[in-house]
Amino acid sequence: MASRSEKTFCRVCVVTCGLVVDVEDHDGHDTIVRIRGDEDHPVTKGYSCAKGRGLDRMHHHPDALLRPLIRRGDELVEASWEACLDDLAARLERVIDRLGPNGVGIFYGTGSGMDAAAFTAGERLQRAIGTKQRYTQLTIDGVAKPLVSELVGGFVGLNPRVDLDDVELLVYVGINPVVSHGHTIATPDPVTFVRDLRSRGEVWVVDPRRSETAQHATGHLAPRAGTDYAVFAHVARELLRAGMDEAYVAEWAVDLDLLREVVEPFTAAHASALTDVSEAELAAFVDAVRRAGRVAIETGTGVSMSSAGNVTQWLTWVVMILTGSMNRPGGVWFHPGFVDRIDTFELPISPPAGRRGPGPESRPDLPRYLGDYPCAGLPDEIDAGNVAGFVNLGGNMVASFPDTTKLVPALRKLEAFVSLDILPGETTDLSTHVLPVKDQLERSDVTIWDHISRHLDAQYTPPVLAPTGDRRSMWWAISEIGRRLGHELFPELGPSATDDDVLALRIARARAGFDELAEHRYVQRDAERDDAWVDTHVRRLGGWRLAPQILVEQLAALGRPADGQLVLVPRRQRRHLNAQLRYLGDRPEILVHPDDARIHGIDDGAEILVRSAHGEIHGPARLDDAVGCGHVSVPHGWGETNVNILTSKDDVDPITGMPRYSGLEVTVAPAG
Repeated sequence: MASRSEKTFCRVCVVTCGLVVDVEDHDGHDTIVRIRGDEDHPVTKGYSCAKGRGLDRMHHHPDALLRPLIRRGDELVEASWEACLDDLAARLERVIDRLGPNGVGIFYGTGSGMDAAAFTAGERLQRAIGTKQRYTQLTIDGVAKPLVSELVGGFVGLNPRVDLDDVELLVYVGINPVVSHGHTIATPDPVTFVRDLRSRGEVWVVDPRRSETAQHATGHLAPRAGTDYAVFAHVARELLRAGMDEAYVAEWAVDLDLLREVVEPFTAAHASALTDVSEAELAAFVDAVRRAGRVAIETGTGVSMSSAGNVTQWLTWVVMILTGSMNRPGGVWFHPGFVDRIDTFELPISPPAGRRGPGPESRPDLPRYLGDYPCAGLPDEIDAGNVAGFVNLGGNMVASFPDTTKLVPALRKLEAFVSLDILPGETTDLSTHVLPVKDQLERSDVTIWDHISRHLDAQYTPPVLAPTGDRRSMWWAISEIGRRLGHELFPELGPSATDDDVLALRIARARAGFDELAEHRYVQRDAERDDAWVDTHVRRLGGWRLAPQILVEQLAALGRPADGQLVLVPRRQRRHLNAQLRYLGDRPEILVHPDDARIHGIDDGAEILVRSAHGEIHGPARLDDAVGCGHVSVPHGWGETNVNILTSKDDVDPITGMPRYSGLEVTVAPAG
């Protein structure tokens, strides 16, 4: 029995940890016997999490998609690639002939987002068709970040990274890197990182739940869900009175007087009444900020999924500006990109209110942002007859889009609905066509979300294993759809293009050529980093905009949720990401505080119902005093306990179209 060990990197999340895959040949079939962290990896140094170590379970999954499927009546049946693609393209062509290019929509799911070649092909297909019906994860979990970058910093692509060498105070708001590795902040070995930082500085967590990260932190504030904005408004108020970096603010910021006026009402008493955080706790947090001088603040889905997400994100930037932490040692720096280099050209400057386009025809109230229509608008677009074809690139839309009860009937109406995926799920079950694509161990890849990295770096991996069944590269399947619609997506490569050819094309402007990256597998350019481009941009902008009017107005409209009302908060899990990896052992447990459980007659482990104004779900209860009184926590991405059923496609942020997932009023009761 032959055996070998292959090095690769994980593409479950943006940390992209180095992995070693041990493979044995059993009668001509490769079997993964173990996956472990790569101790020689220059960044992750042997660290890996349960998600990455469980990739063998995905590769060898008994229900894995191995051959194309086409819907015949109520069933999906196997078909050849040619037959499936021909039928799909014919249906899409009929849709385009009748409705025009915008009759076809595209969703870029997690599966394509972590597949560089597929993401590239998807964008080319969208441009070739000419459709504006583009949907991404942006309006599911993260639109507040680019919005505030644009409104405060004048450009959507300013992405602050923690100064790992000199930071003395790091604040996590609505983010739990010990479990999630930081969503968009790429934190490998997070427990060790937090402990090391605590040995020389402080780590504070602002979260309604005493999360796994909070348990390792210096301090923890637990505001009522949706009120964390008031914590940072209070901190800003106090810094304006004492502790502000006056020289930095005078040189690098504008609208200081308006900001003073806006945050002046947020006294300790007022902020405490809004948040349920005591005045003493607020004072301790303000003292920590003043003591450190500079601060790095990281936010996650706990912020972006709430109705106060834009305002909270804005006020965290305000605190970093007031402390002189922007692009300065001990605060944050801004990633210029390794592949998509934004420091090589003069950045466009957005107007004070930002740039948003008109929404879809059936939902003009939902703005188009960064080229995306909000996901909340898709059911109405289908029901109105504006979208009749759809291409789903590696996403479980049923488990991730808002308002599942409206979405599922709409998806059933599509004349052509293709899902490109590795495993079956609630969304492939609704599709008219299913195309089986390579998993991450079967394809070569490069890192393209490098602006999320903690370093100026990139990675490459060749495939570890041959494809199982009749799986093909996702980029190839996308290009074949395009070809049948009359579009050659990669004319510069020709018909015999490989995965590596597409990857080389994707990173043509990177700081390292494809040959260098393929040879060394990991390339870092930290020594070449020059942060002057940020200061140059801010000078052209006229200074950080401390008080964008559109956010000032949102702040004025915010208040405190009703007393005595339970509210929903989301969370992530150790062995589960979005709608992926359900087979690794996590369960969709609903966390309830023991005091709330007693009031509502709920027993630990019992099946319970959670109801909102929009729907109801059920799942197993777990009594946990780490979740604050008055909060109910349901994890993302489950089918049978689908938190999206509780949400509404009409309860959205008016600036971004982002649906409200956190802070929803709910009730709980025993099931049955």
